[in-house]
Amino acid sequence: MNIRPIKTEADYRATLREIEMIMSAEAGTEAGDRLDVLTTLVEAYERNHFPMDLPDAVAAIKFRMEQQGLTVDDLVPAIGRKNRVYEVLAGRRPLTIRMIQALNQRFNIPAESLINQRLAPKAA
Repeated sequence: MNIRPIKTEADYRATLREIEMIMSAEAGTEAGDRLDVLTTLVEAYERNHFPMDLPDAVAAIKFRMEQQGLTVDDLVPAIGRKNRVYEVLAGRRPLTIRMIQALNQRFNIPAESLINQRLAPKAA
């Protein structure tokens, strides 16, 4: 199979070109196995060289609301009264542990994103 680790940008680009050429390989074939190994190497290289930050809690909640067509009323059971939901969405109120657990369980929002909170600066 003769596969080498991806150590440089040139290795990375060459591996991407090779993946493009064998992209339609069928699983269980030698080409399919090669494709699996190469994509695993590319994923590891990208994870180390192009890390992605998690969204902050408010962005994660708004994204899920958009995805599922949720309204502020839908968040009330997880966050509390409507005014509290608006405060959270505006970044003026931090999420509590209870809120994080409820949002994670009810709406399947990753807890890692919900923990990542950036509060809006207070007005002077």
